[in-house]
Amino acid sequence: MKRRATELTVSDHAVLRYLEREHGIDVEAIRSHLAGPALRAAELGAIAVQVEHIKLVIRAVEPGRAVVVTTLGRSVPATNSRRLQETDEGTP
Repeated sequence: MKRRATELTVSDHAVLRYLEREHGIDVEAIRSHLAGPALRAAELGAIAVQVEHIKLVIRAVEPGRAVVVTTLGRSVPATNSRRLQETDEGTP
């Protein structure tokens, strides 16, 4: 007999698509809104930029990508730190 899963994690991608399709959130408009200041900051050599009440951390993990969003005054959550470290080391 198969065991039933006792826990399930819904991916960020699934949540994003749900918000986009069920609630009409324009993800591309949000992406453009964030990309403008991030691009200007990256061109000036910045490693982070404040957009409203969040901070975008610009990393060279993937050229031209802001890969971490954190609330100002808070550190990057452990799950994101671990993911960034793994990506930096070349592991998935």
